[in-house]
Amino acid sequence: MVKELVVISGKGGTGKTSIAASIISIASNSIKLVAADCDVDASTLHVLLNPRIKHEEKFSGSKVAEINRSECIRCRCCQAVCEFNAIEDFRVDVFSCEGCGVCRLFCPVNAISLKDRESGFLFISETKYGPMCHARLLPGEANSGKLVSLVKQRAKMVAEEEKRDLIVVDGPPGIGCPVISSIAGANLLLAVAEPTLSGLHDLMRAIGLARFFKMTKVFVAINMWDINAEVSAKIVEACRNEGVEVLAKIPFDRRVIEAVVNRAPAVEYDPKSAFSVEVKHLWDSLASTLALTS
Repeated sequence: MVKELVVISGKGGTGKTSIAASIISIASNSIKLVAADCDVDASTLHVLLNPRIKHEEKFSGSKVAEINRSECIRCRCCQAVCEFNAIEDFRVDVFSCEGCGVCRLFCPVNAISLKDRESGFLFISETKYGPMCHARLLPGEANSGKLVSLVKQRAKMVAEEEKRDLIVVDGPPGIGCPVISSIAGANLLLAVAEPTLSGLHDLMRAIGLARFFKMTKVFVAINMWDINAEVSAKIVEACRNEGVEVLAKIPFDRRVIEAVVNRAPAVEYDPKSAFSVEVKHLWDSLASTLALTS
């Protein structure tokens, strides 16, 4: 059975994707895996893994109204009931339309229909680490949780077809719908935190979300722990009170920035850096918990 590791963070900017990319790089040396980028609102994992797209499909996350002008009787009823001011001169502004369907409901001659709106794209790609499933949500589009679910479905499909051992998911930040979709069905959750008060607060919210969905294997990694040792200690204490183990305290390392600039996982850019050494230990712990050969 394919196992699933999801890397999340309570907030953005914690270094989650850098850690996820490095885990993928290390793990691929000993096991067969599939990478999945579920941060569809602002995906960046592809920057570090350099995938080659093999398959692309369109994603429709919502509807948009369309007026059949040959059937329209110019009664302006639709314009009067539209709460989003999306209809003017018997035309629909696709950027303002929310696809609620009220205009269609009130049209006396059924001249309005709801069409699928192109909201983004889903990709299945190949990397040197193995297959990768990822997506891009177009600006302003909704239903990122639905797109995340599709990414995970494709990742599981590929993993089963190619008999892969593990799916490593780079999840979105926060605790909203995309995160809920990301952690659904996961075997293990790794929450990446930064040593700031907001980082501590948002980490606790992420752990609370995992608890709500009855996840038992939840671990924490504190990234850049040494930029604020005092808050890092508070994070360790808070995790202890929640019964959550801190698997790694990763130091701040400028080589990570250089790795991102060079579009490479930090563990490959400089395998001997302080960041790389700690992430390797982190993966050993994760692999042991998942009962995978490290």
